[in-house]
Amino acid sequence: MIKPDAYPSLINSRFIKVIYLSLLIIMTFTGFGQMPIFKRYYLADLPGFGWTADYYLTHYIHYLGAAILIGLFCLLLVDYFLMGRRAFRLIFASYIRIFLLAVIVLTGIFRVLKNFPEIVFSPGFTILIDTAHFGFVLILFIMAMIFKGLKMAWVVPKGERISNPIKIH
Repeated sequence: MIKPDAYPSLINSRFIKVIYLSLLIIMTFTGFGQMPIFKRYYLADLPGFGWTADYYLTHYIHYLGAAILIGLFCLLLVDYFLMGRRAFRLIFASYIRIFLLAVIVLTGIFRVLKNFPEIVFSPGFTILIDTAHFGFVLILFIMAMIFKGLKMAWVVPKGERISNPIKIH
């Protein structure tokens, strides 16, 4: 068994955590800009926030953030399966996060597809995809707050017994 401290992991990297959190904040902010609510509720009138009224700019930032986020997921997936699983193991909270993020990415892909002129979804399916995308983002946010409050990380060192899952760091 490899000791977690000896493993140069991206999984527990502070830099990766900051990038992940920053991406989620940017994606949430620009996702709200897709509704569009910033001009309607005068956020765009605040100094420095005029750009939020530009739907296409927030749209492209959202797409760029999504591409970077998917790339980050792929990097962490490869890192975990090549080396990380020798030193770390996923906990139940990780599987919930992975499921929610997978559904968000999947519904996001459908949202991208509906923007192509040659692909037509029924109005009911479009509403389902839009609602599911937004709803699962809200569920992810709620679960993230719960897991943060319970101090439940994504991974724990392998071999560490979890007698009280609420005390996980």
